[in-house]
Amino acid sequence: MRVALIHDWLTGYRGGEKALDALCEVFPSADLFTLFHAPGSTSPTIEQRRITASPLQRLPAATRRYREYLPLFPWAVEQFNLDAYDLVVSTSHCAAKSVVVPGRTRHICYCLTPMRYAWDQFEAYFGAERVGRVPSRLLRPVMAWLARWDRDTAHRVHRYVAISQYVARRIRAYYNRESTLVFPPVDTEFYTPAAVPVSPHFLIVSALVPYKRVDLAMQAAHQAGVALTVVGDGPERPALESLARGAVQLAGRQTDEAIRDLYRHSAATILPGEEDFGIVPVEAQACGRPVVALARGGALDTVVPGVTGVLVDAPDAGALADGYRRILAQAWDPTAIRAHAERFSRAAFLNGIRRTTDEVMAAPPGTTW
Repeated sequence: MRVALIHDWLTGYRGGEKALDALCEVFPSADLFTLFHAPGSTSPTIEQRRITASPLQRLPAATRRYREYLPLFPWAVEQFNLDAYDLVVSTSHCAAKSVVVPGRTRHICYCLTPMRYAWDQFEAYFGAERVGRVPSRLLRPVMAWLARWDRDTAHRVHRYVAISQYVARRIRAYYNRESTLVFPPVDTEFYTPAAVPVSPHFLIVSALVPYKRVDLAMQAAHQAGVALTVVGDGPERPALESLARGAVQLAGRQTDEAIRDLYRHSAATILPGEEDFGIVPVEAQACGRPVVALARGGALDTVVPGVTGVLVDAPDAGALADGYRRILAQAWDPTAIRAHAERFSRAAFLNGIRRTTDEVMAAPPGTTW
């Protein structure tokens, strides 16, 4: 069986790329197609594949400024020639799910989310405060067109696989399709508990972008009078500098080993924004430490209130500050927290994808779910 893997773009190693890395284990001979590829930016497992980038790769500064070419993505993703493949597996949060496959070829989409900026988070990405009033006004009809294209090409997938219950609801709402739930892989063999002292210190590991709401977590730390370390980088860093004072600090990018050490020593890891899944809270729990998370999105799948962490109802600094205090007021069982995290292991992901693939390939041609 010849298999093609389709990924939106390969310019870093984040949650989507971790899922792709695991898919490379399920399909060891698969070829890989992507809109953009920055060589060396992802894992060795991915980089060793035969990677075909779209024609957009040849545009100026493509791998650094790829988001500026967003209106061209629908055209580019339809240029891939997939005639030689029996199965196509896309990992998609943007355009990858809309590839065109031959009639005999099956297409499974591991859906990270329907594209947020086109459907329901335009203001967070392209609002006037983000890009300026005139660019925002010009981009609005473009994103509306992109949402229509995203909806109209949803039928190109034979089976959707969602990363969380939250994403399954988005697939149902925007694509009018049902989906199978397979949680993303978390490296529970690397992220493990350790017999180390825990300090009354809190942690965020996040890209510094608006919807992550790192600003709320920093404000909450000041309100609660606790220490907070923010690991990560991104376009919001200059705006967050004013909140980084006293015991609230920006630490920039860190190695995986350093992050694991921070997980183990911290009172809790914070997830202040609404995430489609959120791998960071599960990594922290794999290290035996609790989480404070907004009670929305993927956190409802990954956090057990009172057992593995605290869920807060409101996306504001006061609610998060109360969550910090609740963490410090309770004794937490690292063994129970770790046991819960093991539900999201790489092995569980591999089993779920293999089972789904077997079902799709055994069904009559053209079957959709």
